[in-house]
Amino acid sequence: MRRGLFITFEGLDGSGKTTQINRLAAWLKKRGHSVRLTRQPGGTATGDRIRALVLDSRSKGLAPMCEMALMFADRAQAVSQVIEPALAAGKIVLCDRFTDSTEAYQGGGRELGSEVVLELHGLVCSNLQPDLTLLLLPSLELSLTRARRRNQGAASSKKSSGDENRFEQEQDAFFRRIRQQYLKIAAREPARVVLIEGDHSIKEVHELIVAAVSKRLAALSARERHP
Repeated sequence: MRRGLFITFEGLDGSGKTTQINRLAAWLKKRGHSVRLTRQPGGTATGDRIRALVLDSRSKGLAPMCEMALMFADRAQAVSQVIEPALAAGKIVLCDRFTDSTEAYQGGGRELGSEVVLELHGLVCSNLQPDLTLLLLPSLELSLTRARRRNQGAASSKKSSGDENRFEQEQDAFFRRIRQQYLKIAAREPARVVLIEGDHSIKEVHELIVAAVSKRLAALSARERHP
């Protein structure tokens, strides 16, 4: 059986990843593709517990290295339990965040640097790389406004059960470092990362994503016809 395609979505919270990953999944399914949706942190029972810990605003004082280690613990479980089996079954895996997020948030935002992130990725994830990464980067102001509004609403509706608002409590300088690191990743790996920058409409972003994915699917089909 042909190995599947691994597509990741990246960007700051509030960049529209969730909306676009769901739209792409629907587009692919209409064309007969088998799709597996997942997210990080989360996507497994273990990962969901890690997500609840690392994103909850009550988890104060996490050391940057601890935060990064938790992200990779989640990722190791996801690769083993979800991503690799789905790829082996020939599915298109759409993952909301992967190691680029750790390089941007912990490497850039927490200023741990890229080297330690990439070394851990090679060790923990057997250096599994996405076939395509869709990096959504609207303006910083728009991303933060959306994320903070959404998470404040979610936190108030959950009341005492926790929230996912810990990162949104950081200062804007933290997010500027993350955004800059994402741009560095895109510049370093142009063959893998498709950068969609600017405040586009949902429809415009979807069309750009479909164009990028269609190109990658066409290249895959061509390789199968002429190995």
